[in-house]
This record gives sequence, structure tokens and C-alpha cells, in this order.
Amino acid sequence: MSLDRPLEVGLIGYGLGGANFHAPWIATTPGMRLAAVMTSSAARADAVRTRYPGTAVVGTFEELLAIVPALDLIAISTPNATHYPLARAVLEAGRHVSVDKPFAPTAEQALELEVLAKRMGKSAFPFQNRRWDGDFLTVQHLLSEGTLGKIHRFESRFDRWRPTPKAGWCRPDAREAAEDILLDLATHLIDQALVLFGPVTDVFAEVNRIHPNVVTTDDAFIALTHANGVISHLYMTSTAGISEPRMSVYGSSGAYLKSGLDIQEDVLRAGGMPGSPGWGEETEAQWGTLGAGEKIEKVPTMPGSYAPFYAGVERTIRMGTPPPVSVADVAMGLSIIAAARRSAAEGRKVAP
Repeated sequence: MSLDRPLEVGLIGYGLGGANFHAPWIATTPGMRLAAVMTSSAARADAVRTRYPGTAVVGTFEELLAIVPALDLIAISTPNATHYPLARAVLEAGRHVSVDKPFAPTAEQALELEVLAKRMGKSAFPFQNRRWDGDFLTVQHLLSEGTLGKIHRFESRFDRWRPTPKAGWCRPDAREAAEDILLDLATHLIDQALVLFGPVTDVFAEVNRIHPNVVTTDDAFIALTHANGVISHLYMTSTAGISEPRMSVYGSSGAYLKSGLDIQEDVLRAGGMPGSPGWGEETEAQWGTLGAGEKIEKVPTMPGSYAPFYAGVERTIRMGTPPPVSVADVAMGLSIIAAARRSAAEGRKVAP
């Protein structure tokens, strides 16, 4: 592939994910151009034209494929149930594909997409942007330096307060449409735990439906036993009026506790563009704490940036380097989600 031109990138969907987690990063990644966005919403089409004047807006998949020059990569940020069929269609059309979480509803479908991608000579990229959250990067750094000693427990949570639940979770066909908190927040929490502590031998889970209008799962707890002995406790809910610490890591030499979500999402929602001064940097008041007993200190949070994802995608397409996130990784995460459902139904630990 010629290095003299940018990769032509299309985006399907311009809701929360497309507008904030894909379009800005594609548009600011060296070697890429946001060539087109597909949306059926007139308001969203106007928003694309205002923010990205050089980007074409189309309403159908056929129009997207007909764009000249041909698109090299198509990113998908649409409702969960559409991820797998759209990804198949993109690959069968001979284009690389990036897919928002969940990459597919099941591990089997995820692996099918990888097989299809290889057959077509293309790549399928699972989008797991939370690997580049500032708090997660800080934990990775502390672990790499051995600051906390031997880790025995990791606690991680996404606490949300949604008095009005997601509309998709209230639909009669929510389960069939792959709409619930496990295929939403759990995909991030499990992925981070696997990156930090490796393979899992046992899964125990409790899943609940709290809001009366929700027909699927909106609250869950998952305990993972990693092969190295670390226990990960993962919490996710849409009914938390007050949030507990986002991450807690406990080791033989001390602990690290961090509250609050990575700041990038709020900045992106407010219209911020990646690369602006101070991107991803927290104030001192937002830093986590590190220590043991009476010896406690504030630790600067490493700046978060989701830029490495699409930068890695660009390198993979041009040079064949390993992808920023592997399909095997997300397939393992999806296997754990399936095991969590079995565990909750049977009331016992199960193997993933």
C-alpha cells in the first residue's frame, strides 16, 4: 500500500460512539482521512458536515462502498446486534474493519470474523479504547515497576447513575439484540483485567435486573480467578447513586486506589479534539493514592489518550505489524461473559 496517500476511512454510525470515540480519532490520526460517515439521521448528518467539512455523508451501505477513491477501512459504531453482520459485510466487500465493543455478541462469532478477515486478506480490529485510559495506564506502570509487590486482589468498577435506563435495555427483544450491561461495561472491565493479570481459570458472577423497566441485566458482579493467583472483582451497574473507587489494586507492599472516570470522554462529549494542549491530563485533585498504613501519597495519573488505537490500526494495514487489540483477546473476554451468565444461572464457579 502506498505511503504517499492517507488511508480512506469510512464510519458507520454517528451516535455517542461514532461522534466521540471514532470520528475525532480517525480524523486526527496521521496517515488516515475520515472520508465518509454513514448515518440515517438528518441531524447527525448536519453535525458531520459542520465538524468535518471535507467528509462525505451517505445514508446506505451501498453508497459507502461506492465512494471513490475506495475506502480502505470501515469503522462500525452501531447497535450491538448489528456489529457482527455489518463486520461480515465489510470484510466480504474487501475492506478492513474496526468494530466497537462488543466486537461480536459471542466468542464464536468473533473468531468467525477473524477467519473471514484472513481469507479476504484483510484485518478485523476490535475497538477496546479503555486500554488507553489514564487510570489503567497508571496501574500498568505501577505493576511494571513492582511498586505494589505481589498483587493478590484487583477491584475495578463502572458505576453509573441512570434513573432513565437505556432504551435498548427496555425493549422486549433486548436479550436477542445483545443489549445488557455485560456486553456493555463488562467488555471493558474484563479486557482490562486480562491485560493486567492474564488468563482466567474460574468465573463467578451475580447478575441482576434493578430498574423496573429494564428487561435484561443492568447490574452485575464478576469475580475472576487468574492463573497467576490474582483475584479480580469487577462491578458494573446503572443504579449507583454514589460511586465507589474506580480501581483498587492490593499487593504485598501496599495499595493503589483511584476514583473517578478517565476524563477523555467528558472532553470529547464537549467537542474537544484530540491533540489539544493538556489532553488527558488530570488535576492533582483527581489523582489516585498509593501507599500502606500511614504512609500514603498522591500519585499523578498518566495522561490518557486513545490515539494509539487508530495509530496502531494504520501501522497494521500499511506494514503488517500486530494489531493494537487482537481478536483472540476479545474472544476470551466474550467467553468469560458467557461463563458469567452460566455462573449466575447455576450459582457456582465455572470455567470460561
